[in-house]
This record gives sequence, structure tokens and C-alpha cells, in this order.
Amino acid sequence: MAQELILKVTGMDCDGCVKAVTRAATGAGTAPLSVDLKSGEMRLPADADVAAITKAVQRAGFGIAGS
Repeated sequence: MAQELILKVTGMDCDGCVKAVTRAATGAGTAPLSVDLKSGEMRLPADADVAAITKAVQRAGFGIAGS
């Protein structure tokens, strides 16, 4: 069983983007474990609501690869 989920976030190019993605995910109900600018990865707890987080991140102007 996975301890965490990893989503690939597209469109991040600065620390402000990382903060915006973090705020979006947190506002959707789950604070990310980490958001990494270089890899574009957002790590989430295994029980995170991926659909809600994906919608929130997309509303913030970013993408989730594969969605």
C-alpha cells in the first residue's frame, strides 16, 4: 500500500507557482507533503482526494499531467 501519491504538476516556473499550487491543494482539503519546482512533483498523503486537488490546481492555472 502506497504511503503517498505523486502528481506531476505542469506550468510551474517559479517559487510563486509552488506557493500557488500548495495553496490550491490545501484549499481542496489536503496539504501537500511537498511541491518540488525542479521535478514538477507534488507529493500527497495516500488518502488525498485527487479529483478535488486536480480541479483546484487547474483553477489556479496549472495542469496535472495525465488528467
